[in-house]
Amino acid sequence: MASQIVFAGVRFFLAGVLTIIIGSVLQRNILFPRKENVKAILCLAAFQTVIQYLFFYIGLAHTTGVKASILTACNVFFAILIAGVFLHQEKLNKRILIGCLLGFLGVICINMQSGSVELHFIWNGDGFILLAALSYAISSVMIKQYGKTQNTVLLSGYQFMAGGIVLLVTGIVLGGQIQNGQNGAIAIILYLSFVSAIAYSLWGVLLKYNPISKVTVFGFFNPIAGVILSALLLQEKQDMGFGTLIALILVSCGIYLVNRDSDKKKKK
Repeated sequence: MASQIVFAGVRFFLAGVLTIIIGSVLQRNILFPRKENVKAILCLAAFQTVIQYLFFYIGLAHTTGVKASILTACNVFFAILIAGVFLHQEKLNKRILIGCLLGFLGVICINMQSGSVELHFIWNGDGFILLAALSYAISSVMIKQYGKTQNTVLLSGYQFMAGGIVLLVTGIVLGGQIQNGQNGAIAIILYLSFVSAIAYSLWGVLLKYNPISKVTVFGFFNPIAGVILSALLLQEKQDMGFGTLIALILVSCGIYLVNRDSDKKKKK
């Protein structure tokens, strides 16, 4: 586990560097943090990178992959509840709640194919996965809030670097180490860093210009995409059953409901 944290630290630090380089090139301006960005960078680094991944890796070591996948999907509910109930960033309605419920049922359906879900609750396993999901949800709400006045690409890049350093140091203190990697391993970590840089930068931009509910609900599609890609790329076709189709339909309906404008708005 400690070595995984070290690996994550290196990955996210490189992701931050790539984010700043790509963002600077696209915006034709060197993205350098100012005094007013420091608080946002540190808060996002804490919740989006450090707390989330520390709890996730520790929790994953003490629970099953099926339960972790289902509990991780709770970040959608957490983000929408925090944004709607506590910060009043958007209004909750039946359509959004039903859409989220359908998406969550889809996540449960896709994971039930892999094995039964044990009912007992493990505090340092299931509990930590829930805390990781909550931390990620809080970071999404923060991005929405900070994005009103600050550059989300800049925030994403520097929070990755700050969070990556903390994870790297934490992993080393816990006894983790970086193995002497071959060319293949180096290529993989560069690829993962690039994916994180692009994905989280786009995530920040989407949250800046759209309601949280309309963006985060797409998170329900992650486990389904994982199963489909595993079947196509890794030939793990045993999981491509009827349950996958049902899950895809449920998640698609949920996403449609959350993103569909009400009839009243259409008439206006």
